[in-house]
Amino acid sequence: MKHNKKPEDLEKRNHREALQIINEYAGNLFTNTLFNTEEGKAVGLSYFHERQFTDNTIKEFALGYSLQEKDSFFRAAVAAGYKKELLLELGLVVQKQDGKYAGEIVDKFNERVIFPIRSVNGKIVAFGGRILSKEQSPVKYMNSPESEIYQKKRVLYGVYEAKSTISQQKNCYLVEGYLDVLSMHKLGICNVVASSGTSLTVPQIRLIKKFTENVTIMYDGDSAGIKAAIRGIGLVLKEGLNVKVVLLPDGDL
Repeated sequence: MKHNKKPEDLEKRNHREALQIINEYAGNLFTNTLFNTEEGKAVGLSYFHERQFTDNTIKEFALGYSLQEKDSFFRAAVAAGYKKELLLELGLVVQKQDGKYAGEIVDKFNERVIFPIRSVNGKIVAFGGRILSKEQSPVKYMNSPESEIYQKKRVLYGVYEAKSTISQQKNCYLVEGYLDVLSMHKLGICNVVASSGTSLTVPQIRLIKKFTENVTIMYDGDSAGIKAAIRGIGLVLKEGLNVKVVLLPDGDL
């Protein structure tokens, strides 16, 4: 028997698809900016090359760059036909709330290198942006807010790129951040994911469990890393997985 979808269900699905399309557009624009603009090459690409990431790795993870100009992304997205309200909802742009520029819409990630966050199916659900100079902003990392298509507790950075290797090697390395994942890939270790600025969660562990029952936690050996590792051990064991822990001296990854 065929069930007709309720109008609100269809509306919700269309809304999610619209958000997804905008994120894909943004990801393509950021990658294009990185490789094909003078500023992108001089600032973003040179940063990744200094970290000894190859162009293949940069392309595999769809890394990007957002221009210094405060609203270049916003203007490009609107010109391409994307709605201001949806750009705000995804946190790709923000509206200033006070001061003489109250109401002005500016890019959230301007002058940052960009790390697209993909779902297990490879769809871009969010972005992380890293500033390259403390003078530009005291906030080193900025991330997309949660949205209709992004709940950070359910997502692991790098899982799309790592899932087949995790299955093959029957082990998943769990690290702390974006650059840790990329550094491991650079060394040829591809079965690696990161919880990216969020404490490890049960949904994240269950996502790993789809591909392996063996987890190796690799966190920094500072007090925060040790605390996070101890907490992670308990959660992983509770979900019925096998766990090992490697604590790294600061700056070793």
